[in-house]
Amino acid sequence: MADKDMWSKKAAAFTSDAKIFIDGKYCDAASGKTFDNIAPGQNRTIGQIASGDTEDINRAVASAKRVFDAGTWRDMNPREKKIIMLRWAQLLGEHREELAFLEAIDTGRPISDALSVDAPNSTRVIQWYAETIDKTYDEIAPAPRNALAMITREPLGVIGAVVPWNYPMMITSWKLGPAIAMGNSIVVKPAENSSLSALKMSELASAAGLPDGVFNVVPGLGAEAGQALARHMDVAKIAFTGSGPTGRKMMQYAAESNMKAVSLELGGKSPQVVLKDCVDLEAAASTIGWAIYYNAGQTCNAGSRIIIEKEIKDELFHHLQKFLKTFVVGDQCDPATQMAGLVSTMQRDRVNSFLDLIGQEGEELIFGGQKTSGDDLHIQPTLIDNVKPDSRLAQEEIFGPVLVAIDAKDVDHALQLANGTQYGLAASVWTSDIAKAHKFARKLRAGTVWVNTFDMLDVITPFGGFGASGGGRDKSLHALDSYSALKTTWVDLN
Repeated sequence: MADKDMWSKKAAAFTSDAKIFIDGKYCDAASGKTFDNIAPGQNRTIGQIASGDTEDINRAVASAKRVFDAGTWRDMNPREKKIIMLRWAQLLGEHREELAFLEAIDTGRPISDALSVDAPNSTRVIQWYAETIDKTYDEIAPAPRNALAMITREPLGVIGAVVPWNYPMMITSWKLGPAIAMGNSIVVKPAENSSLSALKMSELASAAGLPDGVFNVVPGLGAEAGQALARHMDVAKIAFTGSGPTGRKMMQYAAESNMKAVSLELGGKSPQVVLKDCVDLEAAASTIGWAIYYNAGQTCNAGSRIIIEKEIKDELFHHLQKFLKTFVVGDQCDPATQMAGLVSTMQRDRVNSFLDLIGQEGEELIFGGQKTSGDDLHIQPTLIDNVKPDSRLAQEEIFGPVLVAIDAKDVDHALQLANGTQYGLAASVWTSDIAKAHKFARKLRAGTVWVNTFDMLDVITPFGGFGASGGGRDKSLHALDSYSALKTTWVDLN
């Protein structure tokens, strides 16, 4: 990995005026409008991005529908489709450093994370779904001997994907992989904060041989481009990752238009439950710290609540404070940095508003908690104790490096607290009793449960949640079902 000076010079010199990508080529927004592309880690505007609106969404959807209806990609020989997707994955790998840099510049996250996590994982997702193309079989039902009943997966058509700013490249790949592998076309609306990696991915897909119109990217404001995509009558499905209020709007837009399918991943308030029989509290503390402070807490499944049996709380807090002594908060261009700043002043101010709540209901600040202002987007890792289970700090998604601690009287109380929010995206439980772990995990209302760890994720397993965390699943073979419909065909053999 290059050193801090090299990355700092590159970041300081970087500029980018980005366009829309429709039908295999870059173009300006129909209106000619643009918006500022701000690099949060550099505290400056690095260029302008074409601001798509309804007219641009209409153009992108028309292109996607045209190539879908023609069957250019949908009906291509599976082996040829696989070759093109694998070539695309290869190009993503060859452009790893460029993609990682774009991701880091857009989001403010450490360049080391973008290089080691975001770029290679996104490449692997595309590669993995490419390999499913010629290995996904249809079915023959056990019909009477004088009939043939075939069950086939059919692509839906044009997919609209609206992705967030916290992990834009990876989450975009989670939508692209299964959607394109199933033969659909797709229009991606990236977050205003983070459009660059999706645009580069579309350019590389075209270079790999993906037919024009299969993968389109329209940057723009959510109220304009996002709403136009979700309301479009020729879009068969909206795949959305983001906030709960916007997710509700997506459902509304789908219902008010063509009743398109909707899948939602809307965040969480994930509990990390530490039971008193956990034998290695030092290891637990390190993992718990990473689970909340990684990416400055801007992670949908961040372990933002710690539920502890009181007998071990003091020792666990001691180990958390030891962990923080080696946890590096700093410049995103420094390869040693483990946590950089937040994505925007708006997000920083949101986190500050939650820090203002400390002490209003008897909470105790253990460490961190200092607010920042101006150009400083760094919030120090924070731990708040004595948090009431029904308080805003315990119930609402902060999306920052803020861990709240809640005392549990016993195992049953810990389970009640863990399930005590509207969310159900992820959870972890720490215990040395494997039977207890199984029973506890079975009762947790969460799409992913970890035992004695946190954030073990891979494309091979589905990711999504219960309740206000949304519906539908990204990743794994199960995601193919989200981008296809089952068709039954009966043949009378008489």
